[in-house]
Amino acid sequence: MSVEGNTRALEKTVVTDFSDRMSYGAYLDLDTLLSAQKPVSTPEHHDELLFIIQHQTTELWLKLVLHETLAARAALDADDIGTALKCVARVKHIQKTLTEQWSVLATLTPTEYSQFRDFLGNSSGFQSYQYRAVEFVLGNKNAGMLKVFESDPAAHEQLSTLLHQPSLYDAFWQSLARQGYEVPASAFDRDVTAAYTFNEDLMPLIKFVYENHTEHWAVYEAFEEFVDLEENFQLWRFRHMRTVLRTIGMKSGTGGSSGVGFLQKALELTFFPELLAVRTEIGR
Repeated sequence: MSVEGNTRALEKTVVTDFSDRMSYGAYLDLDTLLSAQKPVSTPEHHDELLFIIQHQTTELWLKLVLHETLAARAALDADDIGTALKCVARVKHIQKTLTEQWSVLATLTPTEYSQFRDFLGNSSGFQSYQYRAVEFVLGNKNAGMLKVFESDPAAHEQLSTLLHQPSLYDAFWQSLARQGYEVPASAFDRDVTAAYTFNEDLMPLIKFVYENHTEHWAVYEAFEEFVDLEENFQLWRFRHMRTVLRTIGMKSGTGGSSGVGFLQKALELTFFPELLAVRTEIGR
């Protein structure tokens, strides 16, 4: 079929009457979604809409990341490593989108941002409870963060619950133990409310799997998927830090942090330290 007059004819089978049918807009509740952008600058600054949408879309993606990481943990609890890795694979693609999204915000120049920044008050991405929830599920826990969310009971309750639950990494080692792998007791005797730290006792098992990966492919693949997950997270953190540096320089953050300096410290945080440390041991 050819297109005439640069106009595509509407096919007869296309539904046009939505008086008693669910439409695209109704399914997605677009009236609510598209009315959620409420600039606070006076007079309203043109670039504030970019700033709002950047952060709102980030929160939507974080909602899905949390959904998938919790599903991955549940799958590991059921010893279903295939489903767990499928969830992790989806998270990895989301992470790439989140990282690339910083390039859009980077089009906001220091001059433009300074014209509406003061209207933000003390609101800051530091206060994203979904971001903290994802960190908690991945094992980078910090009980001190809960204080930030005391004024939001629902967020505080969710983070408190996740703080006291095993992380995705904890669930992974528990699953391997049930499958007959000799996982050291120290992997289970730790305080799950504390940030996960390097466990030397795990290194022999991890090295064994890497050196015999053909016979232990599922575990080997899981190791590499977790490394991808951490690397993507660090790339996101780095792009965040560089975008902030590009936009406000070394100013303090609106939420009271030191800004770039505080974000740089996040690059030293880790989720799966043994999986990176084993790289030094392979081939020795």
